[in-house]
Amino acid sequence: MNPAPPGPAGHTASQPRPADASASFGPDTANPARVYCYWLGGKDHYAADRRAGDAVRRHRPQVVAGARANRAFLARAVRYLAAECGIRQFLDIGTGLPAPASIHEVAQQIAPDSAIAYADNDPLVLAYARALLTSQPPGRCGYIDADVRDPAAILTQAARTLDLTRPVAMLLLAILHFLPDTDDPAGIVAHLAAALASGSFVVISHLTSDLAPAQVTAGVDAYNAAVPTGIMPRSHAQVTGLFSGLPLVAPGVVPVTEWRPDTPAPARPLADLYAGMARIPPPGPPAGGRA
Repeated sequence: MNPAPPGPAGHTASQPRPADASASFGPDTANPARVYCYWLGGKDHYAADRRAGDAVRRHRPQVVAGARANRAFLARAVRYLAAECGIRQFLDIGTGLPAPASIHEVAQQIAPDSAIAYADNDPLVLAYARALLTSQPPGRCGYIDADVRDPAAILTQAARTLDLTRPVAMLLLAILHFLPDTDDPAGIVAHLAAALASGSFVVISHLTSDLAPAQVTAGVDAYNAAVPTGIMPRSHAQVTGLFSGLPLVAPGVVPVTEWRPDTPAPARPLADLYAGMARIPPPGPPAGGRA
């Protein structure tokens, strides 16, 4: 397992603990989805979540701007995929609690017949999703109860809502940094991508400490001490590697605010995440065949 990016005086960020499906989702235990909701300015969180979120903010106040920049990236990516690439199917893995400008809202403003499958392993998230992430015909939403580390289960359930023989945009936003290297996140992405039709897209955003190693490392340690499911920042090269060699859409893997921005540079916040998008190409020619 590769170490997390080093912090000051050789310090290394604490490694994320493997997700425990039996972990409490009650109000006395900080929950990743609720902590993120708190940073986004939502209302669905408890004191334990606020304590965890504030502990990170004391080390890296930019975490709030980063969470909101990630949400803005989601909207930009979905608009690009729906309007410029003609994508009508979306698979969102690691949905989180509902927030304004959810995928189906953005996509169906452009193409009302868009279909979205929301996947998460958090029963709290799925309960909210089924209640709030709904669409009107001709669009449709489906809900997948599965862990990102079980790609076969995700794909099986996704096929109930999506036609996997046609292009799909698969979004893995702020989810892969919950997986340690021992879970092989790049292998998981490759497994999922291999089941998608050519012309599909893979979209990833991921925590990094590249921009502020000491502060982010301290914030990660605070988060991992408070939240049962820890996180692991990765470098630019490591995040790029998660795409497993798929051809990247310009501008490649960049800070999340720099991916096809719709605001001028001075107005963009500092955010400790990389973001990128790759397209699944047609199959190559058979061995010995003509290119």
